[in-house]
Amino acid sequence: MPTPGRPRKMLARLPHNNKDRWMKRSLTALALLVAAAAGGLTWYLHDKQPQRDGELVLAALQAPVTVDYDERGVPHIRAESEADMYRALGFVHAQDRLFQMELLRRLARGELAEVLGEKLVPTDRLFRTLEIGRHADAYAARLDPNSPSTQALQHYLEGVNQYQASRPRPLEFDLLGIEPRPFTAADTLSVAGYMAYSFAAALRTEPLMTHIRDELGADYLKLFDLDWHPQGVLGTSLAAGDWQDLSALAQLSNSALEGTGMPQFEGSNAWVVSGSRTASGKPLLAGDPHIRFSLPAVWYEAHLQAPGYELYGYHHALIPSAMLGHNRDFAWSLTMFQNDDLDLIAERTNPDNPNQVWYQGNWVDLEQRTESIKVKGAEPVQITLRRSPHGPIINDALGQTSGSTPIAMWWAFLETDNPMLDAFYQLGRADSLDKARAAVEKIEAPGLNVLWAGASGDIAWWAAAKLPLRPDGVNPTFILDGASAEADKLGYHPFSDNPQEENPERGYILSANYQPVPASGIEIPGYYNLPDRGQRLNQRLSDASVKWNTQNSQALQLDTGTGYGPRLLAPILDELRAAAANDEERALVEQLAKWNGDHELDSVAATLFNQLTYQLAHEAMADELGEVFFDSLLQTRVLDTALPRLTANADSPWWNRQGSEQRESRAQIVAEAWRASLDHLRSVLGNDPAAWTWGRGHTLTHSHPLGQQQPLAWLLNVGPMAAPGGHETPNNLSHKVGPAPWPVVYGPSTRRLVDLGDADKALGGIPVGQSGVPFDAHYGDQATAHVAGEYQRQHLSDADVKANSQGTLQLLQLLPR
Repeated sequence: MPTPGRPRKMLARLPHNNKDRWMKRSLTALALLVAAAAGGLTWYLHDKQPQRDGELVLAALQAPVTVDYDERGVPHIRAESEADMYRALGFVHAQDRLFQMELLRRLARGELAEVLGEKLVPTDRLFRTLEIGRHADAYAARLDPNSPSTQALQHYLEGVNQYQASRPRPLEFDLLGIEPRPFTAADTLSVAGYMAYSFAAALRTEPLMTHIRDELGADYLKLFDLDWHPQGVLGTSLAAGDWQDLSALAQLSNSALEGTGMPQFEGSNAWVVSGSRTASGKPLLAGDPHIRFSLPAVWYEAHLQAPGYELYGYHHALIPSAMLGHNRDFAWSLTMFQNDDLDLIAERTNPDNPNQVWYQGNWVDLEQRTESIKVKGAEPVQITLRRSPHGPIINDALGQTSGSTPIAMWWAFLETDNPMLDAFYQLGRADSLDKARAAVEKIEAPGLNVLWAGASGDIAWWAAAKLPLRPDGVNPTFILDGASAEADKLGYHPFSDNPQEENPERGYILSANYQPVPASGIEIPGYYNLPDRGQRLNQRLSDASVKWNTQNSQALQLDTGTGYGPRLLAPILDELRAAAANDEERALVEQLAKWNGDHELDSVAATLFNQLTYQLAHEAMADELGEVFFDSLLQTRVLDTALPRLTANADSPWWNRQGSEQRESRAQIVAEAWRASLDHLRSVLGNDPAAWTWGRGHTLTHSHPLGQQQPLAWLLNVGPMAAPGGHETPNNLSHKVGPAPWPVVYGPSTRRLVDLGDADKALGGIPVGQSGVPFDAHYGDQATAHVAGEYQRQHLSDADVKANSQGTLQLLQLLPR
């Protein structure tokens, strides 16, 4: 008699035929369960996909709006009013990018830990310290509700919020447990603040430069060619703990920008060519802003039409007006100005009261406030933040409010009115040189170069920023002394003092982030890029025999060469030859000697150079700086400037080992760097130098913010792909200075070519895809084309839009019952 409750015994006693029947039924049931689960997952994911055909209701509309989607998922919006046009833009933008909008506003306002957990508390604390959210709240309260740009923003947000309230939540909202809440004007202004902060190199550079000046001395500082500070060392002395704080702050700033997967603005190329130098006889604009790669991409393409208005534009999340755009009458692009609009200021505290600082002859109380950071799965974190008359105390971002010198942050973004929304609203309607100039003048922070071309024949460039007047001799490259007048601002230069050009005789204008020389003669401190990229572009543009069009302009944007490498290597080639240990190594040195700076996928010399660059920097400088400040140096543009000076100066103190009893020579350090470079490349790429091609070590992966670990990385990321170009080449698919391999960090966020002789044939594209919705057809459909240097048509005419339409979405108003 079988024992009850022992099914395995019962199964063993079943006849063989019955066992087979039972197994078949069990497998069938299991297959049905798997199929049901798969079907449920398929239905779930399908429900999250954008709808690009059929009809949807957008309740706030005054009249129906038609949205044609082209082969890349770009919406072409036709509305009967500008108000409905912006409502429709907000709706379709949210359909493709709602999670990007949510994450950006949380980052800017210091609210990421609420959905991503405790590891994001330091990032939230930093952004709370920066006061971006507080500034945005105050600015939003001052917006003129009757201003056309404010109304455009409100209509756009109506569309965003209508989509969020009526359509399925993004997959990421479900994974993270995000509860939707309406987007506001303050959220948009917070995102603008994040953009401004991502430009600011000062927080990563000034602590390092001050450390070199005050701890190592003038002989070491000469390498950077920045020391025009007549007062010498910092008046408010910093203790060892303060330097630790500052190095930690630089690290926090780097990690906060890198670790969230959000776009960061880095550099750019742009040029405008007058009709006298083009094949069509009309001006031509080229532009490729260089931005940290993210998934989704930073830009959202959209073609907008309403009575009296048309623009094909590139839109940033939560910002209604295009930041890049064109139509048949004009076109514009942007590059980063790189002016220094952020000062770090060491405050002198009252020895009898640490909550007071010396300011303009008096002890002044620090303002204090307490904020609470919500943390997923943990108790809220209470933080205390302080502010001096100069600005927020930035080392409070480290979570401590006593025992260290308060370092205040004066930031132009917090100190100016900065009507950026109005500026880009007007720029999208600037069909004349005067209108464009007036729009650009409204941009105060961050600093931007705006290049503009009009079909009427005008070309122009304006460096847009509100430039502070500092006392004579003050160099903001270093931390300033808050107890003296050097930290004071005396006002602002008028816009007419800014660098700018209109219709120059040479027939073209180029901008590539190098230091501009204004006609006004004023000095503009900044963290500018090397001139090499601009010089290489200028060599081609200055050839008066070339008639430019969108075809030969592509070769210029896709150029993978740079004069920087040969310039850095030339002084040490003989020492590299002496260091080569055998015929194989001597052949590698000769490859470097003959190298022209190209970073093509099959280049071995590019691989050698980039490994050697890092190793030279490490062997020469890490011992003096320590690993923390050395890592900070690798994140800054000052290293690019310093290295060619270092290799050219055999007597630089940087060649000597810190603490060494014998003085090392440049030849010794170069030899050590060479040996270390070869050892590392063999360990990473194998023993055969012929296999050390650039494409093996230099790859691009577009990473989703949640794709940091498997299996989400496999599901959500796009790549890796072998990437040509490199650091500071015109095709600036750039990586960090460091050891191989070199993941691409930033590069062209679009490559646009607009010939105003035939704007209907403008070219462009984005690096990954229009959609931020995982598993959508347009999630990563442009990735391989972009890295390969292929261009996409930007359909402008009604005939082109209709011919390339892949689906038509009708947005309908909610009719009264």
